[in-house]
Amino acid sequence: QVQLVESGGGSVQAGGSLRLSCAASGSTSSPYCMAWFRQSPGKEREGVAGIGTGGGSTYYHDSVKGRFTISRDNAKAILYLQMNSLKPEDSATYYCAATYSCATFWRFWPRDYNYWGQGTQVTVSS
Repeated sequence: QVQLVESGGGSVQAGGSLRLSCAASGSTSSPYCMAWFRQSPGKEREGVAGIGTGGGSTYYHDSVKGRFTISRDNAKAILYLQMNSLKPEDSATYYCAATYSCATFWRFWPRDYNYWGQGTQVTVSS
């Protein structure tokens, strides 16, 4: 079992930045891939960014490429999402997720992810 706890959400004006963190605990010794998803009311959960076990492989949704950066500190078992040049359409609840299915994690299919955090709210005002 892996427990995930997100932090760092908040309210920011368009053009601003936020950094989300996701602390993992439990069975973190096994290799797993991770991702950030987001969901806003009335919309499906969508994958925003994903990262491989060692941090060398990263994937991004087209809408955030060049603005968001995913990273992980395996020694501290923390996942990060640096979000720059935020837009109102980035407003959503952001979730971190972990999966042992590293062959497919880049597809951002929620069903592939074994563990989820409780979410942190990001609100971007225009």
